[in-house]
Amino acid sequence: MTVPVPFSGNLRHVPRASTVIALTAITSAAIALGGCSMTLGSLTNAPEPKEEPAQITSSANISSLGETIKNNPDNPQAYNMRGSVLAQAGKTEEALADFNKAISLDPNYGQAFANRGQIFRKTKRLDQAMSDYERALALDANYAPAWLGRGLVRKARGEATQALEDFNKAIALRPDDAEAYYNRGLLYQSRQQHQFAIDDFSAAIGLENGNAEPWTARALSYLAIGDNKSAATDLDEAVQLDPQNARAWSSRGLAYERLGQKDKAAGSYAKALNINDKYQPATEGFARVGGKIGQTYPTF
Repeated sequence: MTVPVPFSGNLRHVPRASTVIALTAITSAAIALGGCSMTLGSLTNAPEPKEEPAQITSSANISSLGETIKNNPDNPQAYNMRGSVLAQAGKTEEALADFNKAISLDPNYGQAFANRGQIFRKTKRLDQAMSDYERALALDANYAPAWLGRGLVRKARGEATQALEDFNKAIALRPDDAEAYYNRGLLYQSRQQHQFAIDDFSAAIGLENGNAEPWTARALSYLAIGDNKSAATDLDEAVQLDPQNARAWSSRGLAYERLGQKDKAAGSYAKALNINDKYQPATEGFARVGGKIGQTYPTF
């Protein structure tokens, strides 16, 4: 694939902040698309929203769960189940109402507290999220999702040491949880403990290799320790999993720049700029490798 060189068309890019972690000269996230060239200005930039599996979040499934509730109006598990599906479908307030109802019917329903905590966490109501996770853990100290959820709240609050303890507990209870490894890896990365971070990101990838974020995060740690070849390999994978991530493309440009492959670096920087023409690291990288607007560069 080759790439022209942009400069028009603003792009809505919302990076996942937690992926960046204290690596100033390094930019990154998910990455790429199959093909071979890029010219700045040739792409549209709006990423497609990721859809939940249709069989889980379909209107028919939600309607079916509604019928179950209608027939069992005092069953807290039915409300908890529908709330989970509504949450996955992005219907946050409706999901919250169902979790509230489940808890009102059974004040000792730990899973419903943990599920409601997730809603509060994702909507930045961290104090309420913390309260729900702690209630869930008081009811069941072996419920791994509540340890993970509380760790994420603590991480969001900047309480890194306590968050690490919670992630350790979540992993001990459920060693097949890719999200727990990924988030623990981010904490290690923020402390510049890159080998620990790489190990955790590798575990997350081994458990769930279709998610771009652990590939990108591992690449950041590889870049930080100077293993540019491994970083480039990871970013090749990441961009194919998430082709509309400007930071991932820009980080890939940095990896190939460090490997001395300036044309491929220019193609990656150009791709990032076609996605977000205001993305400063890509602008600087493109200039650094001698990129010229209107010229076509290889990406793969």
